[in-house]
Amino acid sequence: MSRVPNPFRLLILWIGFALARVGLIQRERARRTTDLAWPRIVTGLARMSKNAVDVAMVGIAVGSTAIAGVGFASPFWGLAFALGGGVAGGTISLVSQRYGADAHDELAQAVRSSVVLVLAITLPLAAAFWIYPAELIGLISSDPEAIALGAAYLKVVGLGVPFAGLNLIGSRTLVGADDAWTPMVLRAGGATVNVALNAVLIFGLGMGVVGAAIGTVLGNVAVASAFALGLTAGRVPGVGAFPVTIDPVGTYADVETLRHLVRIGAPLVGTNLAWRVGEFPLLAIVDVFGTAVVAAFVVTQRVRGLMNTPGWGFGLASSSLVGQELGTDDEHTAEAYGREIIRFAVAVYFVSGAIVFVLAEPIAIAFIGDPADPAVPIAVTLMYAACVGIVFRGLSRAATGPLRASGDTRWPFYGQLLGMYVFAIPLAYAGAVTPLGLAGLVLAIVTEMVVPAAVNYYRFASGEWKAISREYRPDAAPGSD
Repeated sequence: MSRVPNPFRLLILWIGFALARVGLIQRERARRTTDLAWPRIVTGLARMSKNAVDVAMVGIAVGSTAIAGVGFASPFWGLAFALGGGVAGGTISLVSQRYGADAHDELAQAVRSSVVLVLAITLPLAAAFWIYPAELIGLISSDPEAIALGAAYLKVVGLGVPFAGLNLIGSRTLVGADDAWTPMVLRAGGATVNVALNAVLIFGLGMGVVGAAIGTVLGNVAVASAFALGLTAGRVPGVGAFPVTIDPVGTYADVETLRHLVRIGAPLVGTNLAWRVGEFPLLAIVDVFGTAVVAAFVVTQRVRGLMNTPGWGFGLASSSLVGQELGTDDEHTAEAYGREIIRFAVAVYFVSGAIVFVLAEPIAIAFIGDPADPAVPIAVTLMYAACVGIVFRGLSRAATGPLRASGDTRWPFYGQLLGMYVFAIPLAYAGAVTPLGLAGLVLAIVTEMVVPAAVNYYRFASGEWKAISREYRPDAAPGSD
């Protein structure tokens, strides 16, 4: 990985070495963290950019109502990542510790059990989206046309939910085994395939929102197939060898492993759901402000998603590196990795936020199109708020890494609940119904990120996660097989 002359890697590594020069991180840890983080960041950028391009394609082909319909369906699709991501959080915790301890049989069992668990959770969700799409979209919107378009999209895209969950398991397995490059190639490639398919289906065949949904499903099926091939055969043609192989013939529903996955993953699922479910009332409240504010809010969320992609890399790098050290019972080095990656992530997020802060107005115009649109100045204001909050999001994501690696996953759940439901939603509502106005929405955007950061860092600093990790460490000693 380190030999690839990638500009994303070079930029992140430059920031890491700058921190090393002032003693905030060891130079070798900066390098190792970068090598794990940058592929995942590129994956995030590809996926977030894909989401933006998808919406733009639908808008050009069908119109703004279609954008609204897809927008209303998006939080439901996001539930796949909330649920699958929670299970995958348990996967990386178990895999990284077993990889660090060279316990290959237990590692394979963790992956097989993760597959069973993620399918058990996501298959019913896919069925609900297929059977009740209009009823679900109707919970958010009363616009008949938007409901019809959103339901058409949700019904089809729901078929991809189990595959999206399996992709998360495959990705976390490889990252836990010190390989972030392969998941980047597969998932970024899947995003590229998705965009290409959408272009053909939406514009070439005139399939509108259904074409966008089919493209998403096929993209996820392709990536899941590649992960399955690589993990069982040991390599994917054109991609290369995998660091671990999983024997597909073996126990899947191992009770002890499933118990560990549920104990670690359930709070992560709760954390993800606290945010995803909170999107529904938040969207409904934003709608009270009017169309211009809704458009500005959607633009801000898309931009924030792009700014947040470093957390994809740093969170997983921290989980993997901290977990590997815990797997060898070296708690001191594990804590050092966790603390230094937090500093590293905050610095990268600061750079990301500063760039968007300076370019907020042209970014808003690029999304909205018309510089005279009243949504433009509102979007600029909301993006300023997102730029302030995003630095804290970096702290939060990086501090979650050691907690996830150790199995101490309840506190991120508490922080997300507190940030979304005690602060963000009430502040947004206050802005909608009182003279506080837009300032309420600004405060909601900032506090939604600041509060979880405070909670997660407090828990990391307490050190309790190191003791909790002892419950999940493999019995095999380093060097055993």
